[in-house]
Amino acid sequence: MSSLLRFSRQWLHLRLPLLNPFPHLLLCASLHRRILLDPPSTPNGARWYGAESRILSPFDENIVRILRNEIEYQCEYAPPRQPVPSFKGFAIEDHPGEQCIRLKAKFQDKEDIKIDATMFDGYVSVPKSGDDTDGDSIRLHMSLIVDVSKGDGSDALEFLCSAWPDCLKIQKVYKLQKNGLPPKAYIGPTFRESNAKLQNALHDFLNARGVNDDLCNFLHEYMSNKDRAELINWLGHVKSFLQR
Repeated sequence: MSSLLRFSRQWLHLRLPLLNPFPHLLLCASLHRRILLDPPSTPNGARWYGAESRILSPFDENIVRILRNEIEYQCEYAPPRQPVPSFKGFAIEDHPGEQCIRLKAKFQDKEDIKIDATMFDGYVSVPKSGDDTDGDSIRLHMSLIVDVSKGDGSDALEFLCSAWPDCLKIQKVYKLQKNGLPPKAYIGPTFRESNAKLQNALHDFLNARGVNDDLCNFLHEYMSNKDRAELINWLGHVKSFLQR
């Protein structure tokens, strides 16, 4: 457990430089009130956790204490902030507990744009720059699925993309039929192996619809914040289960 919590702290520390402050939401204040207050003790030192809860064993109580301390640490060290509901015309659908978010927008009132974005799903190590050149820095990666359709459930042009903190990279482009892809469908060549002019034209196509480097930068900031909120919620769920 302690190694997991240390890893969580180190991983969050790597992500913090990506963040720009959103308006504060006092998410952690309610967590402090709800789960950080110590329950009353029984005469023998065990803890009651609610009228219908059992008395915790010393082993379970130790785990609960570790979780409670970690929640408090995360809330004080890097409290999650209020997620914004939109970005440059994209409405954001974000459901707590899910690893993806969805963005939707209209383009010129005749195209529907839908983006499914994962939480961080990979990274690469890159040499540090500047005066501090010891070791490597971590460059986090996200995956995007971008659908551009004409509306009314029509076929879509689908882009599989890599979203880095400062740039968007297209990996695949293909036509997505409204009932999905047939088995063993041909989904085109590897994008970087296609004609250079075509690559530039398709990047321009997405850029005109707001799917570009600026969006990638925003999504990295957004997911850094979401990742911390999800971690605190997860710690709270595990703690609540042990207290039942």
